[in-house]
Amino acid sequence: MNTALKNLSDEELVYAYASKRNSDALGILYQRYAHLVYGVCMKYLKQAEPARDATMQIFEKLIADLPRFEIRFFKAWLMRVTRNHCLMQLRQNPHATKLVEEFPELHVEYREDLHPVLEREEMLNRMEEALQELGEEQQRCIILFYLHKKTYTEIMTETGYTFMQVKSYIQNGKRNLKNKLALPDE
Repeated sequence: MNTALKNLSDEELVYAYASKRNSDALGILYQRYAHLVYGVCMKYLKQAEPARDATMQIFEKLIADLPRFEIRFFKAWLMRVTRNHCLMQLRQNPHATKLVEEFPELHVEYREDLHPVLEREEMLNRMEEALQELGEEQQRCIILFYLHKKTYTEIMTETGYTFMQVKSYIQNGKRNLKNKLALPDE
């Protein structure tokens, strides 16, 4: 496998696969995320074999999906695809429906509006969408600071922004995200 590819970001690997059909790029994404996808599948499907099958189906689906979509945050996108795949599996599986009917106390697990994990994921999806609405400078600084855990100095080095610009972009970006995520008054 190409070692130069291993140093690329997820989004660069997605681009390498989508534009050049570089299967090594897809292989690296698989190495990075197969265990996370499997873990999410286990959480929803509760059994190892269906979780392994779902993991393989999701990565097989990426072969067709990566070139079709513009993916800005691969990990978040992949987790959403994984969750949706598992939920579809649960909806299509009559055994899961029967289990809920036989044990109504388990029904909370399948009600999206009552499941705290799904509520958190929905909030993360909203945050991702709000982040994409920020200006390029704010978006870049917020991602580097909060998601990549970089210091102001590291951000300055990577972006070429001054200390005051980095500080301003992070503060204003944080405020703008908060405003975009605020629930409307009822």
